[in-house]
Amino acid sequence: MSRKASFILVTALACLVPLQADAALFEDKDARRSIIDLRTRVNNKADASALVELSRQNDMLRHEVARLRGMVEVLTNEFKGLQHRQRELYMDLDRRVSQFEPRQIVVEGKSFVIAPEEQKAFDGAEAAFAAGNYKDAITAYNAFLRRYPQSGLAVAARFALGNAYFMQKDFKNAISTQTALIKQHPDSEKVPEAMLGMANSHIGLKEFWSAKRTLNQIIEKYPDSDAARQAKQRLQQLG
Repeated sequence: MSRKASFILVTALACLVPLQADAALFEDKDARRSIIDLRTRVNNKADASALVELSRQNDMLRHEVARLRGMVEVLTNEFKGLQHRQRELYMDLDRRVSQFEPRQIVVEGKSFVIAPEEQKAFDGAEAAFAAGNYKDAITAYNAFLRRYPQSGLAVAARFALGNAYFMQKDFKNAISTQTALIKQHPDSEKVPEAMLGMANSHIGLKEFWSAKRTLNQIIEKYPDSDAARQAKQRLQQLG
């Protein structure tokens, strides 16, 4: 090859090298840009997928919370129902137990212990009297007084017994019953009424003098009582 031809070849190669370098540089920029674009798309897609997944999980959590709230409401209602049933059970148990246990009562300011069967016997007599079954009431009151002579309800039972005799027009037994009450319980609040009952029984027997004497005693001993007011009315009627 001639020197001229060699020079031309060398010159051409020298020109070609920068072109190849520029081409390589261009290809490298495009590749880098493509990678960046691809990474961006991937990241965007990943972000979108993450948002979808997050939304799905959020929905699941809302449903779970709603389900749990429903369970809590059901359990709360069941618990309230259980508490109500327990209260009823305890109240019923207390009522049942109280039927077999003595209880304390206060009569005319005094405290007494009453056994369940004692209260039941008294209540039975009271029920018969209230129903107008005076004969049965007399039997029940007498049975009560024989069995429980020291009962805190003895005064009430004896007073009611006297009234039951009076309603049966058994005036003599009515007088003797009220007399026994006054002797055995002279400080009882029932004494003025018992005396008034005696006076009424004397009137029933047409023993007017005895009736007037008893009525005057009521007015003298218990002037502020309701029995005294009624005694005055009886005296006016008797003349």
